Amino acid sequence: MKSIKELLQFSIINIDKPAGPTSFSVSQFVKKELGVSKTSHLGTLDPAVTGVLPVAVGRACRLNEFLMHRDKEYVGIMRLHENIDDKELKDKMQKFVGKIIQLPPVRSSVKRAEREREVKSFEILEREGKDVLFSCVVQAGTYIRKLIHDLGEGIGGAHMLELRRTRAGNFDEKNLVKLYDFENAVKDWKVGDEKKLRELLVPAEKILIKIMPKVEVKEESLKQLLTGKPLMKDDVNSKFPDKEIFSVFHREKFVGVYRAVKQGAIIGRAEFVFN
Repeated sequence: MKSIKELLQFSIINIDKPAGPTSFSVSQFVKKELGVSKTSHLGTLDPAVTGVLPVAVGRACRLNEFLMHRDKEYVGIMRLHENIDDKELKDKMQKFVGKIIQLPPVRSSVKRAEREREVKSFEILEREGKDVLFSCVVQAGTYIRKLIHDLGEGIGGAHMLELRRTRAGNFDEKNLVKLYDFENAVKDWKVGDEKKLRELLVPAEKILIKIMPKVEVKEESLKQLLTGKPLMKDDVNSKFPDKEIFSVFHREKFVGVYRAVKQGAIIGRAEFVFN
């Protein structure tokens, strides 16, 4: 079992972000409370938006590239500006399912240039007059407020009242941690009771196993691999996956994330080594 010190070097906390603070300020709060050198949030939520906000701790921040660019799921309320029936609204919403072109909002932190995004689903859950409870599953980087605005242009107007992220990649609402509970877990830890904090800190390698193939390497290869040596055919002790990105382990010990290559005896080069 890992010590708390080890978990604070390489873990992720699935924070339930409240309305109000920025994603950055939530991440900084976690950093200050834990007394670690670095934290980073995996996917920005606007201040008014609530829900799933994974916060990487310590060296797990280096995994952002592998964890952030995954589908997101939201539940929200939009207000229609005109009265239209359910069938017409559903038909208009279905036209946004698939590949769409979005121009990021004026206040966004990214360059304002049109870009293609994919909407996997866009559905009505409930409706009360002009207020519509909806759900959507979208490609990372899709602006939901802009999606509602663009839908509104074809139905007499619409705007978003509330939004909650219910899933970000492999993180969902099942193990969400409220800031109040996180704060109490840290207080207990500081007086010698680490039980609650241990439950909140998810070892980062457990997430990697869920999202990418695992390759087992030989014990005699371990020392050199941990110093950055390329992965060779002779190092591998398991079936090699047909995927570009994969994780490398020796039994329970996480070695790193590798990119597949075909360079003679070299079959993988390290993207991240946990040494």
